[in-house]
Amino acid sequence: MTSQPMTARTAAPTTAGALSIAHGARPATDGATEVLARFEEWVRRSPDAPAVIDGTHSWTYRQIGAAADEAAAALRARVRPGDLVGVCLDRSAALVVTAVALARIGAVYLPLGPRPGERRTDAVTEDLNVRCLIGDPELLPPRHRAGDRLELALPGEGTNATTTVVAAFAAPGATAHSAPAGAFYAVLTSGSTGRPKAVAVGEPALGGLLDWYRATTGLGPGDRHSLLIGVAFDPHLLELWAGLTSGAALVPAPDEVRWDSVVLADWWRTAGLSVAVAATPMVEPLLDRPWPQDLRLRHLIVGGDRMRRRPGAEVTATVHNAYGPAEATVIATTYAMHGTDGAAGTDSAPPIGHPVPGVTVLVADPDGRPVEHGAEGELLIGGSGLALGYLDPELTARRFIAVPEGLDLPGVERVYRTGDRVRMAADGQLEFLGRLDDQVKISGVRIEPAEVEAAFEQDPAVLSAVVTAPRTADGRARLVAYVRAAAGAVLTTDALLPALRTWLPEQAIPSDVRIVDSFPLDANGKVDRAELTRRAAESLASRPGAAPDGSAPEDDEPADATPGERLVLSAARDLLGRPGISLADNFTEAGGTSVLAARLLTVIEKDSGIRLRAPELLRQPDLRAVARLVDERAARQPAGA
Repeated sequence: MTSQPMTARTAAPTTAGALSIAHGARPATDGATEVLARFEEWVRRSPDAPAVIDGTHSWTYRQIGAAADEAAAALRARVRPGDLVGVCLDRSAALVVTAVALARIGAVYLPLGPRPGERRTDAVTEDLNVRCLIGDPELLPPRHRAGDRLELALPGEGTNATTTVVAAFAAPGATAHSAPAGAFYAVLTSGSTGRPKAVAVGEPALGGLLDWYRATTGLGPGDRHSLLIGVAFDPHLLELWAGLTSGAALVPAPDEVRWDSVVLADWWRTAGLSVAVAATPMVEPLLDRPWPQDLRLRHLIVGGDRMRRRPGAEVTATVHNAYGPAEATVIATTYAMHGTDGAAGTDSAPPIGHPVPGVTVLVADPDGRPVEHGAEGELLIGGSGLALGYLDPELTARRFIAVPEGLDLPGVERVYRTGDRVRMAADGQLEFLGRLDDQVKISGVRIEPAEVEAAFEQDPAVLSAVVTAPRTADGRARLVAYVRAAAGAVLTTDALLPALRTWLPEQAIPSDVRIVDSFPLDANGKVDRAELTRRAAESLASRPGAAPDGSAPEDDEPADATPGERLVLSAARDLLGRPGISLADNFTEAGGTSVLAARLLTVIEKDSGIRLRAPELLRQPDLRAVARLVDERAARQPAGA
């Protein structure tokens, strides 16, 4: 199929004079769309159409609706409208049924992912009034495994499915926050206190975004849509409900797709996807390769990190560079790119575009007043796409503020301070420039360094921790932690990281942990974070093989290293920002995430011609074993290949 043009409802919005203010088009339904009602309409109109296709298994709209009815009936005696329900399931038909069941009850869907980490889950259920957790009983935290459990009859087939799912109940904390009235879902974002904060979004905000999405992509019956994004992240809500409200089929992605850009493109093909959502770091490597010409993919929505190049002339899908914090319901602005564009294939970073319908954006000075076109400032977002707020009312009051006095923004009563530094061109296009605070994005996920520091300090052997985020030569952030031991304690990286993983998502695990006796101080006697960041940046830029203290690591490319060992070790050190790691280190334990694994596979193939698959990489006990695979495959290649 050919790419579809943007419709009238996604035309460039209006701008107000020379000030950096832009308004999205008027929403097609004035924000009155009910998300669940759209799904119910397709159950009535096309009951036998596929709603979920997972390998050889499929479920019709009628079957998803019936299974959701059964789950809702089982839960209703203990789950009431407005209750928060934590969902610990992976991308599957069971997850889809659970989302529909909770919507029918009127409960608030809180996606946590299949393995959110014991301590993180405990923190969430202490801070938030979570009525129950739904998931595999073997993977739930002890407090919920030991409590009352209700087994749910959910689909047990599919690539990410679990055979047994329960709703597990436990008493919330005494001061736990409940969801605000009107919440449809809530998602967690990084919090500077060391505990995640939750954002609640109403059904009209999501419904308005979905109206724009369907109009822009043409998504409808007969189409297939990705279900790829990690369940704990807010774009997952866009994927799930885009399919269910359009009469299209959702296709859950196997886990290995998350780790490998080439496998991702192969999956687009074999799954027959029409529209897909993917993280920027997973898509950019595909733009450096010949674009597959046998895809059905019409639209590709990309976001989560700054895009650094544009798709080339051979790319047949419309690629949308999407921007939006969870506080503004997934997407606030977009910029559409086509292979026929004059700038196609260039390495210039595309803008983040214009606001979607119902959204107003302005670029403001420190006092909240709009700046002129071309000037830098903080991006403020208002309009019908705003979240209801955080579950913590005090935090909501700090970040969701009234429109500055004297500023006329029709239909906008409050704005969200994003903390993002942007610039608006004369045509209203927004250019993303970076952050105004310490928050960083790692592999598309917003991370507060303070949250990582607090997670380290949960360990009684840790006196204090400071986390910095230096950037590599290509502009990508890395987390580097400096940790001081408590009196009498002996710390090692190997001992610290397993506990850290119970608190944090994989993207928040530092790629380098340095045990130090003291921190440098500035003139005011405070920790000199700038100096620590400078030191970390210097080590990232130092010669490969140099350890953080300047010495050579034990296994610094031994004299008898094979070509595969030299390639794998050099690439892993560069990607992880850890020049001191050796061939004896395990890639994931050294800080490798799914996105970094995809990049490692790409480097190996580019430099050696050897194509490894993500499962092969992840099964190896250390980098030496990965290198052995490369050498063995190279030995089997014909001479001159």
